[in-house]
Amino acid sequence: MKLVLLSGGSGKRLWPLSNDARSKQFLKVLENDEDHMVSMVQRVWGQIQSNNLGDSSYIATSKSQIEMMHSQIGTDVPLIIEPERRDTFAAIALAATFLYSFKGVNLDEVVAILPVDPYVENHFFESVKQLEDVLHSSGADLALIGVRPTYPSSKYGYIIPEVEDSSLSVYQKVSRFREKPTEQQAEDLIKEQALWNCGVFAFKLGYVIQLLEQKGLSIQYEELAKQYRSLPQISFDYEVVEKAANIVVLPYEGYWKDLGTWNTLTEEMKNKQIGWGTISEDCVNTHLINELDIPVSILGLSNVVVAVSPDGILVTDKSASPRIKDFINYDQGPMYEERQWGWHRILDDQSYEDGRCVLTKRVCIKSGKNLSYQLHSNREEVWTIVKGEGEFVQNGNFMQVNAGNVLHIPMKTLHSVRAVSELEIIVVQTGVEAATNQVVEIYTTWDEVTEHCIKL
Repeated sequence: MKLVLLSGGSGKRLWPLSNDARSKQFLKVLENDEDHMVSMVQRVWGQIQSNNLGDSSYIATSKSQIEMMHSQIGTDVPLIIEPERRDTFAAIALAATFLYSFKGVNLDEVVAILPVDPYVENHFFESVKQLEDVLHSSGADLALIGVRPTYPSSKYGYIIPEVEDSSLSVYQKVSRFREKPTEQQAEDLIKEQALWNCGVFAFKLGYVIQLLEQKGLSIQYEELAKQYRSLPQISFDYEVVEKAANIVVLPYEGYWKDLGTWNTLTEEMKNKQIGWGTISEDCVNTHLINELDIPVSILGLSNVVVAVSPDGILVTDKSASPRIKDFINYDQGPMYEERQWGWHRILDDQSYEDGRCVLTKRVCIKSGKNLSYQLHSNREEVWTIVKGEGEFVQNGNFMQVNAGNVLHIPMKTLHSVRAVSELEIIVVQTGVEAATNQVVEIYTTWDEVTEHCIKL
């Protein structure tokens, strides 16, 4: 069995920590058994490895998330790259063609699809492994996992099984689906033995490949990637699952939660405060997550989340927090990005009446890592080294740099730096607002830079 984890969403419901460059699954707000802060994707990937599924697993993600994924779980994890976000039907179609035409997976092989960010116990993955046997023994087109509800939730979709089959085997035939009912409707569904739809299902690879052929879509990975923008932007549930005639569900009894909103995420945080600030003692069920170097004080407020990042500040009642996605429409790019080599945070971004633009950011390069050998077509930069030491090269000229050094990099000047110890740099980038800036990368590794660029 092959396992494909879907990692494509932007996670706007966890703004301001999540943005287009740092989706919710990358937020390091959970704690592992060693009390280290980890993200959802780090937690799930660790569970996959501990359940001996790592060698048969892939992560489907967008180009914008490659560096973040490599930074958090390593460069050895196989990725299936989506050219852009187009919902789960397109992502699963591309993953199927990747397995079929690029990896040579047999059409009879079972493929299980799993979100990259469920909050589950380890034994959940035993149910994932069971999907292969369920699919073979049932002869169904699709085999799903449904979670036994612990309360009538209006936040989840429901799978309603044919109850008369419940005593025949470990799985049940699916009767119908219901998406996000009211709490009263959810109570009635639970009386029908309905299950929460946790977005986990399996199929034989040939099932999706045949479906793509019927739709006139390419079954070759590289060709489908070229056509990706023309694929329907719709979920796999709506396009395939709810139209399939022969579906079974495997009930799961255990802990499962979707950490997609601030109120559900904070329920699983061990600490009520991350970052600098104060929560007064009369606050009840209040959480503070602060990524900035300024203090935040919360006094006398209960059932509240305060989240602070370079992208903005959120103050919300926990019950209202899911509504944030309806309010976030700010015309700005990500103010904080995590990269394979480190991270950078935008401190200031200004445009002036004379047409000049000035961008100031703080850049951290991890020890042993380097920036690519690159040039800016229409921006010049001034770097002030504020921490650490490194090796700097500009147009082939090499020099050692340390905290306190100031470097001027004119437009169209090739440059790179490698951190001997962790480097922090204040970068001031200037140019003309109307002039589009292009970043031209020549080499990415320091070995290439030293071989081809450094003049001894």
